[in-house]
Amino acid sequence: MRQKSDAVASSFLADVIDWKGFIEPGRFREALRVTKGELALASGLSRDAVSKATRLDAPATQARLRAVAEIINRVLPWCGSVQQAFAWYPAQPIPAFGDQTAENLVRQGLPCVRGVAAWIGLGRQQGAQVSGRGSIRTGL
Repeated sequence: MRQKSDAVASSFLADVIDWKGFIEPGRFREALRVTKGELALASGLSRDAVSKATRLDAPATQARLRAVAEIINRVLPWCGSVQQAFAWYPAQPIPAFGDQTAENLVRQGLPCVRGVAAWIGLGRQQGAQVSGRGSIRTGL
């Protein structure tokens, strides 16, 4: 089961990253099944940032989109689908980060977003599981 989950996670990133290494907002939206406005809101960006060609490759836009993609990718093996991982993203408080959600941290542009992805990865190594309510339980 883990190999299948890892393959899904690798496929997810391959689906949303273009040949230049940038997150492609159109493909990202399609994978998440959300609108441009919903993607912008989840990333803490303006709708223009994910809509206008001149802003798509901006470092700030790409950093936020990449943070969201990396977090979704980390929880994907636990959640089972991209949509379930995206549902976890705004809903589940993370104790190690003051009970803020991953979405709150990304939207605030905090430098600890990489830490969130690392914390999630650590939980995965510890054999964490998602409970029926979507919360992650670890042995930490």
